[in-house]
Amino acid sequence: MEYRLLGHSGLKVSSLILGTMTFGGQGSFAKVGNTRIEDARRQVDMCLDAGVNMLDTADIYSDGMSEEIVGQVIAGRRDKLLLATKARFPMREKGPNDRGLSRQHLVRACEDSLKRLGTDHIDLYWCHEWDGQTPVEEILRALDDLVRSGKIGYVGVSNFSGWHMMKMLAAAKAEGLVRPVAQQIYYSLQARDAEYELLPIAVDQGIGAVIWSPLAGGLLSGKYRRGKPEPEGTRRAAQWQEPPVRDIEQLYDVVEKLVEIAAAKNVSPAQVALAWLLTRPGVASLVIGARTEAQLDDNLRAAELVLDPGEVAALEDISRPPLLYPYWHQKATASDRLSPADLVIIGPHLD
Repeated sequence: MEYRLLGHSGLKVSSLILGTMTFGGQGSFAKVGNTRIEDARRQVDMCLDAGVNMLDTADIYSDGMSEEIVGQVIAGRRDKLLLATKARFPMREKGPNDRGLSRQHLVRACEDSLKRLGTDHIDLYWCHEWDGQTPVEEILRALDDLVRSGKIGYVGVSNFSGWHMMKMLAAAKAEGLVRPVAQQIYYSLQARDAEYELLPIAVDQGIGAVIWSPLAGGLLSGKYRRGKPEPEGTRRAAQWQEPPVRDIEQLYDVVEKLVEIAAAKNVSPAQVALAWLLTRPGVASLVIGARTEAQLDDNLRAAELVLDPGEVAALEDISRPPLLYPYWHQKATASDRLSPADLVIIGPHLD
């Protein structure tokens, strides 16, 4: 297992971390899995044996049950793992202040998560989604106070746009408040939208990218093939629609290339998809989760898989996103003075 610095911080995280959205299986989250406590314990055991050093959860997962299960399965070994959880969405009576990133909601959500997790601190606390109605200064001051009190160690954001991120970074610098070190974002061979703004920010600003759903909700596992019926017992079959698919034919092309490379290397297509992501600039870690121990074991093996440059290039070529404005104009007129961050999106188009 490789350990990478998380953005511009001294915290090292394993290249794969365990996501626990399947823990609990309550409400709409039953569509992605219903891992109970004994199975959850075995998954955590497997991850520790493989060198994984972080668990990722959220208060909203199964209405708090995921956090409760995590707390139970790490009891007695809290010091062996980093804990990450999230806040933003309603958990209580769902009143007007039971959502968002206001000081009121963030502080209470943090206290509630600490109780469910059975711990006195959270190592990485994610703002789960943007809140356009709360001033970023208020968000940062609340997080800064939680850091100073020792209740959280580091701050991250999830599902922010590029301008949201830069607005928060500017406010943190101007006010001398805690600075986010990471962003949890969707990014995969199925949809490389993050390369337009979010990965360049990761490279330029030192905001480590932690990738959720790196297998596109299972679409890149090799189970979904052109001309074949959709497999049963999957998230898609249960009508879980994240992430959306905008170009089904390109998806099938990507899967065929994954299958081809996997067969040549005697590994699974999922391992190849994960290994490709670990080559990408700005990526610190991938959040993997599984319905079964067999799926988890397969995903964990991706940490040791090394793709050769030709294989990386073949996957890059078949999944490459188009250059939107202003990038096509920058390619045509400014390619003589591009930074490493610029090259994340423009670089592959210069060949």
